[in-house]
Amino acid sequence: MNNARRGMLGFMTSGLATLTLGGGSTAHAESAQSALRTLIPEGTSTLSLLNQSLEKTPRRRDFKSVPMILTHPDEWDEEALRLVFQYQGQHKQVFDNVVLDGPWLNLMRNTLNTQIWAFGHKDFLVVSGTHGPAHLALYDDYLWEKYQLSQLTQGKFKDNSFLKVSAAAQTDPAQYEDITGAFSPLDNSIPVLQSRGVVFLACHNAIFELATRLHKSDVNPDHRSIPQLAAELTNHLIDGAVLTPGVMGTMPELGARGFYYAK
Repeated sequence: MNNARRGMLGFMTSGLATLTLGGGSTAHAESAQSALRTLIPEGTSTLSLLNQSLEKTPRRRDFKSVPMILTHPDEWDEEALRLVFQYQGQHKQVFDNVVLDGPWLNLMRNTLNTQIWAFGHKDFLVVSGTHGPAHLALYDDYLWEKYQLSQLTQGKFKDNSFLKVSAAAQTDPAQYEDITGAFSPLDNSIPVLQSRGVVFLACHNAIFELATRLHKSDVNPDHRSIPQLAAELTNHLIDGAVLTPGVMGTMPELGARGFYYAK
């Protein structure tokens, strides 16, 4: 494994963790902590190139208000999404992930393990089409605390535990059969999967629906409008997420480009 890369795998804990580019119209999220080492296998030029390109690609995170339906590419991560669309690897799969407390992270990890070591497809790309309740995992700790997002999980999650990296991530990646290692069920976290090249797509529709729900429930300490709430939610997506105008509407675009669908 190549341990030299420093990726965008930290978590934004506030809107101050962004670097404004292009006269304030675009933000490029900087890692809030030292990045995890890459767990992408050596000899994977196609996947490594995508990963490196995504790291360098700006994400706009300076929204003040967003509409219900996005119509212009500058309202989502168009450049980053285009890189995913254009991925040249032959083997690629998009997962329809909607259940927060389901096995979605474990399924993606198992799929990667099978494709890489059983079938030898080192450039296998996994894309998480994240929406519905599962989308809560794509908000940073700041939002979880401010908007009491744990209450939306019926007490199943007190915080965004999906971002917590276990000690297993620090084991020797050459020992891929280690049942307590980086590729084991002990390491089902979003940052570790990102370090393996998994791309997490964020859903504008899920964001707007959550903003509407928060507005109706009066969990709105700044008394923001729904479009303003949606903007703040967008600005606090986790580091590395790729915002789409809507995950379900984006999946046909991925299918047309050779991505296999998994539910």
